[in-house]
Amino acid sequence: MKIAPALTLLLLAAPGAAFAAPHEGSAFIHDYDADHDGQVTRAEFDAGRVARFKATDANHDGWVSEAEYVGEYQARLEQQLAASDRTAEKKDEERQRQIRQAHVRFGVLDKDKDQKMTPAEYDVSGARAFAEQDNDKDGIISQADAAATAARQLAARQAGDR
Repeated sequence: MKIAPALTLLLLAAPGAAFAAPHEGSAFIHDYDADHDGQVTRAEFDAGRVARFKATDANHDGWVSEAEYVGEYQARLEQQLAASDRTAEKKDEERQRQIRQAHVRFGVLDKDKDQKMTPAEYDVSGARAFAEQDNDKDGIISQADAAATAARQLAARQAGDR
């Protein structure tokens, strides 16, 4: 279906669209598509999550601190901002908003509030993200899934704006 990639691009380019986070359609596929076939299987996703957790755990103590979590995210965000054609002011606004949100995400993911995100705590958000992206529930995230998810998220944002 040719409309799905076009719809995805349209939705991601829409005014007010958030910067691509790891769990948004195209970024999700980009981040986890290990064999570069344009889709993400659950096995690719799980392997990517394990690798990302290990990379985020900078001191290799088996858990991720808030500083490690936010720092890893900020490094990816800075790459996105560097590639953006937004003004310096808009980039700074986006940076501040996204970093605030990263701190919030850490607090949500750290279920036992011990300031240590374990692999199990980290995996909960991954499983939820995969399920949200897998629109047709076939265990594979395709461009069509990403487009459907983006459309659903846009509709939810628009409904919230009313």
